[in-house]
Amino acid sequence: MNQNIRSTYGMSDGMQLVRHRVLRNTYWLLALSMIPTVLGAFIGVQAHVPMPSGAMGFILFMAIAFGFIFAIQKTKDSGLGVAVLLGFTFFMGLMLTPLLTRTLGYSNGGSLIMTAFGGTATILAVMATIATVSKRDFSAMGKWLFAGVIVLLLASVANIFLGMSALSIVISVMAIAIFSAYILYDVQQIINGGETNYITATLSIYLDVYNIFTSLLSLLGLGGSRD
Repeated sequence: MNQNIRSTYGMSDGMQLVRHRVLRNTYWLLALSMIPTVLGAFIGVQAHVPMPSGAMGFILFMAIAFGFIFAIQKTKDSGLGVAVLLGFTFFMGLMLTPLLTRTLGYSNGGSLIMTAFGGTATILAVMATIATVSKRDFSAMGKWLFAGVIVLLLASVANIFLGMSALSIVISVMAIAIFSAYILYDVQQIINGGETNYITATLSIYLDVYNIFTSLLSLLGLGGSRD
């Protein structure tokens, strides 16, 4: 009996170590992924890289993004997965070009970008802390959050044709709420052992952070000044 108890505790400790290692590696890789994102955004803005817009631009973006995500899933168990993930984050940085260019056109554009960055970092820190210390199980949120993302995608596609500023505001607010909640879900998935691969874990949290940042910046841009 004592041997069985020691074995059970040993397995529990081992699982905890694995989960902590996955969480630690995820945070490190998430921080590293910001470098190619910033680099891609810098090149896009400085070189005035043209970005396709409208329905065709959206389709092209989704095709490339899902191509990267598929490649990351296929290579997640090797070092190549890290390289593919960083390539994806560079691409996502490039895709920030139109938003950043428009924001930098305001006299307070730099301040708006830093405010959006700070707000995003705060949301990440708060939600990750809650997911880490809370005893509440957030796993049931998964299906509702996924449904929310589908609604966001449909609304975004519709607004490509409608061009309604009010709908854009609603989409941005919903995106901030949904992806903030997704941070809770994704971080707790790691802590509870539901996600054991730090590359795919990083991908999930990176997308949460990216969508929060772009949505915050879009909202803040409404108060931008061109004086």
